[in-house]
Amino acid sequence: MTSYIAHTSVDCVDAYRLAEWWRQVLGYVDPPDDPNDPEHSECLIQSPDGERQLLFIEVPDEKLTKNRLHFDLRPSAGTRDEEVERLLSLGATELADHRDHYGPGVGWVVLADPEGNEFCVLRSEPERAAAESP
Repeated sequence: MTSYIAHTSVDCVDAYRLAEWWRQVLGYVDPPDDPNDPEHSECLIQSPDGERQLLFIEVPDEKLTKNRLHFDLRPSAGTRDEEVERLLSLGATELADHRDHYGPGVGWVVLADPEGNEFCVLRSEPERAAAESP
């Protein structure tokens, strides 16, 4: 017997605001039978196919240190750098630039969402394939 992850929960100050932000970042949607509302203290978003879900839960605790768990995002279209620019325009904050960590252009960028939760942006699959081609 094994388990599977039903959804990933994110503690936050404003569940609706953060769910809306991540919905734009990931292209996720509200569940059709349970749309989110600014008054909700718990807001669920899911991938369009319903396979992956994020649940944002309001808690009284503020974030004090680095996340112990974070998302690594890979652009579904375009490049890592284009995606970083898009996310910055949505309100992300750049925390660290590791684009040259393993050599020119192969690393990642660490960003934070509007509540300070860290996440990384990796190279797209085409960028990875191009770097591996002789």
